[in-house]
Amino acid sequence: MDEPQDVTTRTSTVDVWTDALAQSTGSPGGGAGTGVMLAVAASLASMVAGYTEAEGSRRAEVDAVRARARSLRETALRLADDDASASRAFGAAFRLEPGPGRDQAIHRASVDAARASAVLGEHAMDAIDDLAWLAAHGNRALIADVVVAFGALRAAVAGARTNVSFDLASLRSAGKSLEEVRDLHPDLWRAVEQLERALGRIDRLTADVDGRAAPTGSV
Repeated sequence: MDEPQDVTTRTSTVDVWTDALAQSTGSPGGGAGTGVMLAVAASLASMVAGYTEAEGSRRAEVDAVRARARSLRETALRLADDDASASRAFGAAFRLEPGPGRDQAIHRASVDAARASAVLGEHAMDAIDDLAWLAAHGNRALIADVVVAFGALRAAVAGARTNVSFDLASLRSAGKSLEEVRDLHPDLWRAVEQLERALGRIDRLTADVDGRAAPTGSV
């Protein structure tokens, strides 16, 4: 198998990529997995939109949803590979000898990793409206696929939220308090809060369609 740093979502089979994920290297790691989950959500959204028949203005809406989903799949896979690269820098910073250089490297790597996760989270949140639209107007025979997409999207949002939060907290290893971290990076701090709210919205949307998607579960 290729070395882990050469394994990418674009050039590897699912088997090879998940084997690299299974290794104790951290690259790819949870952040890259978050990107792949977002790509799964986008792929399912594209599939459901493709099976949805519509006419007139509704047809234009379906086509727009599908186009965004297909674009998001590409973006998500690129971000997954970007995160794998960021993970290598993150790990390298913590392996440095104690001292100012290590503190600076940890700060830089932590902020870079947090920003990468925040960008991925933004894309994930943008996809909620399209999945909500498909839940309401998509092919009803594929509502279970919409719920699976919501599950993958929730994993992506939860992963982005947790990674941003964890990376920010890692700045304490460089001598910062959480209050100082919040003051230094208010945009990233807000991103965590926004992602938490997005999780609640996904849960509500999923609950609203669960009766249609899994009717035997309500008996």
